[in-house]
Amino acid sequence: MAGSPKIWLITGSSTGFGRSLTEAVLKHGDTVIATARKPEQLEELIQHYPDTIKTVRLDVTQIQEVHDAVNAAIAAFGRIDVLVNNAGYGLIGALEEVSDEQIQRNFDTNLFGAIHMMRAVLPVMRQQGSGHIVNMSAIAGFSNELGFSIYGGAKFALEGVSEAVHGEAAPFGIKVTIVEPGPFRTDFIGRSLVQAEHQMEEYQPTVGKFLHFLSTIEGKQPGDPVKAANTIIQVVESENPPLRLVLGKYAYHKFREKIESLTQELDAWETLAANTDFEDA
Repeated sequence: MAGSPKIWLITGSSTGFGRSLTEAVLKHGDTVIATARKPEQLEELIQHYPDTIKTVRLDVTQIQEVHDAVNAAIAAFGRIDVLVNNAGYGLIGALEEVSDEQIQRNFDTNLFGAIHMMRAVLPVMRQQGSGHIVNMSAIAGFSNELGFSIYGGAKFALEGVSEAVHGEAAPFGIKVTIVEPGPFRTDFIGRSLVQAEHQMEEYQPTVGKFLHFLSTIEGKQPGDPVKAANTIIQVVESENPPLRLVLGKYAYHKFREKIESLTQELDAWETLAANTDFEDA
């Protein structure tokens, strides 16, 4: 299917990365099943691209809505070439500051929502003998920040699932790419970043400091979401897409910094820690 028009199913299409990607895919000449909890926010795109966009209401935490969206895509276009699991939001707070409900809801959206989407779309792609799953993670899903224990933890888990599915789905012609953006100029900090319910004075010098930093870069993030969207399209069009796509200089720095730290730690403890096998192993 490389080079020919594709059918994309994108979750969280109304704002942020999802909106930028939906617009870029439509401009590219492909077709989009654009899903959102408030699909009326996509009305402008329907007017500009009446033949190549179908909007569907979807809350990824509702399994029946997940299957309804996939069925609507198949009924309308007969196939799904690309699934983009983009729907999600941030949660900032120390682990003991966030509530049980906040933890559950964040994992339900950022992790289980993507899992349900993959489970619904994989049979379709497997029958087609082709497809590409793009899971939107974050650099916090590889090198986490204090205050992002739950948000980053959900993204870490999504990356672990994605790595396994990458191998499981490969024999059926299905590709998987994890996208790890750094700070991009979307509404993530302003609209999509929830704060802990029970903020504690003890964490102000750490988590509080990081939250203040985020507020200072709002609207000044270095990443361009339009360039990111076009890069994702190029990756989907490529014959050998990467398992991980790191976006932005900040994310590349964090990624390499963690790799170097891991290597140093492995080397420092190898003699002691590797000598834990049975003697005859």
